[in-house]
Amino acid sequence: MSLAAYCVICCRRIGTSTSPLKSGTRWRDISEGSLFLTYEVLALKKAVTLDTQVVEREKMKSYIYVHTVSLDKGENHGIAWQARKELHKAVRKVLATSAKILRNPFADPFSTVDIEDHECAVWLLLRKSKSDDKTTRLEAVQEMSETHHWHDYQYRLIAQACDPKTLIGLARSKESDLRFFLLPPPLPSLKEDSSTEEELRQLLASLPQTELDECIQYFTSLALSESSQSLAAQKGGLWCFGGNGLPYAESFGEVPSATVEMFCLEAIVKHSEISTHCDKIEANGGLQLLQRLYRLHKDCPKVQRNIMRIIGNMALNEHLHSSIVRSGWVSIMAEAMKSDRIMEASHAARILANLDRETVQEKYQDGVYVLHPQYRTSQPIKADVLFIHGLMGAAFKTWRQQDSEQAVIEKPMEDEDRYTTCWPKTWLAKDCPALRIISVEYDTTLSDWRARCPMERKSIAFRSNELLRKLRAAGVGDRPVVWISHSMGGLLVKKMLLEASKKPEMSAVINNTRGIIFYSVPHHGSHLAEYSVNIRYLLFPSLEVKELSKDSPALKTLQDDFLEFAKDKNFQVLNFVETLPTYIGSMIKLHVVPVESADLGIGDLIPVDVNHLNICKPKKKDAFLYQRTLQFIRETLAKDLEN
Repeated sequence: MSLAAYCVICCRRIGTSTSPLKSGTRWRDISEGSLFLTYEVLALKKAVTLDTQVVEREKMKSYIYVHTVSLDKGENHGIAWQARKELHKAVRKVLATSAKILRNPFADPFSTVDIEDHECAVWLLLRKSKSDDKTTRLEAVQEMSETHHWHDYQYRLIAQACDPKTLIGLARSKESDLRFFLLPPPLPSLKEDSSTEEELRQLLASLPQTELDECIQYFTSLALSESSQSLAAQKGGLWCFGGNGLPYAESFGEVPSATVEMFCLEAIVKHSEISTHCDKIEANGGLQLLQRLYRLHKDCPKVQRNIMRIIGNMALNEHLHSSIVRSGWVSIMAEAMKSDRIMEASHAARILANLDRETVQEKYQDGVYVLHPQYRTSQPIKADVLFIHGLMGAAFKTWRQQDSEQAVIEKPMEDEDRYTTCWPKTWLAKDCPALRIISVEYDTTLSDWRARCPMERKSIAFRSNELLRKLRAAGVGDRPVVWISHSMGGLLVKKMLLEASKKPEMSAVINNTRGIIFYSVPHHGSHLAEYSVNIRYLLFPSLEVKELSKDSPALKTLQDDFLEFAKDKNFQVLNFVETLPTYIGSMIKLHVVPVESADLGIGDLIPVDVNHLNICKPKKKDAFLYQRTLQFIRETLAKDLEN
């Protein structure tokens, strides 16, 4: 409506809102009043025009200035006051109409509203993203993520106006622009005479000491009782797993960081596996404190990974989702998802998947990582492939490409076909996009000198039950499954399947298992257990190693029971075995799994000229080791992938 029309309305309302003119009123007084009113209207028009220009300029930023009105009642009198009041009412009507657009469905009347075309798309998508229909919401998020031509302020507008579901969906969309994500809110200041280290220890001390196993108690008491100076003095002791400088098998892993923060984080990781303890972490400001640590240790991936493990565990509790979103973790994880470092991206993917209840029904507990697909995808997932590492292995490093001088030179190159730090994520995901690829991580030790937790004594039976529970929570068994295992990981797979066959609630895991690949699995025992009792590098063999000895009754029973079970279920099996010895440290050369021990009794047995560590690490994508693995997966899942 034009300004002139508003003036007419104002004059009419002014005329009807006052008492009739007195007979003595002169026309000159009225004309002077009209002239003043005209002046006020023109002044207001000029002000409105200027404000519009300001808004256009400020659109390129993430905020708009709103001018305040004087509260001085002395100014509110006479014709000028009434004119301003009526015109301001008209302006408020325009603002109210704009607000109404966002609350109500966009119908035909929307076409009469004076909004630029490129602005309509933003508001329409925002409206769709808040629809009651799930399909409509998902379509809106996908459209937003695929939009790359907006101005900066339009992305910021979405960031400020979208709801948590939309924000999480954008974070899990591969093409999303990072401008959709606001910076995390400012962190609270540290307490006077305090430090991040001290506040972390206070957070740990505030957590309940109930429902704790011996390992959690150990880490908690150690972190709370030791100062940073004493921890530094212990370097070469417990955390070097050598006790008084005893050497350790360097080829199997690295020494963890001996810092107070690391001890506290290790303890909090364990606490965060308990739902009620997660509530305490959130209530005591843990989300903000962990974020401060995450920023401080941006150059320490190990610290950051432990922090992400805690956040991922907390995200398993849906009532904490709003707190996690408000604290800014979604924005941080959206950036981490785009990292070139596979471990960082995979930890972020776990957190966001646990937060995303729109498209993900499964819950990924600590140590269960989805390597593919990590983003939302329209690709139907038809089967699962699970990777289970062995002694001293890990969810990522076990499955890297075999190192060589040429590979090291090519590492900085972006071509992952030439070198990859995790071939299941890069090669297999590209060759079989319809697969969900999961890698599992759990702590193992060669000897009690190197135990991360001296109180922890976990047998193969204990670990298999723990992993089976976690995998079932992740939806394993809902689709056809192929298991891929290395070394002791193969024994865990066998034990898991046997245990699942005894539990009705786990029957889906058995019914959907299609095949198993064993990379140098010691079905009949390993020389490692025999050497470890005689060699100072491997003093006091851990329970896992003791169970690998050739005369172990538990190992023989496991082999006999599984062989009969696998034949009955007609599982497809492929066995690889090393032919070269493995160097442990600088002095020990050992053939860890001989050919006769790797023979399950069913399936092909293929010797490969590599050592025990490299049996699951192909030299390149077209190497026989990878190509034969790929062939087995495709053949075993052929019918499922076709459907």
